[in-house]
Amino acid sequence: MSNFPAELTGTWEIDPGHSTVGFAVKHAMVSTTRGHFASFSGTAVIDAANPEASSAELEIDATSIQTGNDQRDGHLRSADFWDADNNPKITFKSTSAKLDGDDLILVGDLTIKGVAKPVEIKWEFNGLAADPWGVQKAGFDGSATINRSDWGISWNTALETGGFLISDKVKLVLEIEANKKA
Repeated sequence: MSNFPAELTGTWEIDPGHSTVGFAVKHAMVSTTRGHFASFSGTAVIDAANPEASSAELEIDATSIQTGNDQRDGHLRSADFWDADNNPKITFKSTSAKLDGDDLILVGDLTIKGVAKPVEIKWEFNGLAADPWGVQKAGFDGSATINRSDWGISWNTALETGGFLISDKVKLVLEIEANKKA
């Protein structure tokens, strides 16, 4: 038995104006660099009574990366990272779901640079609300940690003090507001 309200059952579409799809990665082994994508879309089909039957898809425009540094953004779009000219989309498509306490874990294929690998994204449900225009909203926070080298993204530089400039571990940060489709 889940703790999800019955009103959560249905098809939900990401509201990109009120959502963040991004990442955080250690830089120089001492600080965290964050980035997000300006363009993305996605849907979820949720069954509140049987959350394990839920599914989701996400499509990200790889060229829309924003880290606050144009030179770094260009490097991330290059073949050293996700080769956005040849692979303009990063996608996630769930293949199964399981409950973990009050959280839902979606297991699915994350495709970056043409390479699909399984990933588990842990989702926390933040609640339901109706906006002033009567649109039903739901909030979710999702996270996962991946090794970028699993997708062939291995560019790096050794540091004189030991270690590498960019961590292999990347935390995916998904802060989603979704609209219920009629």
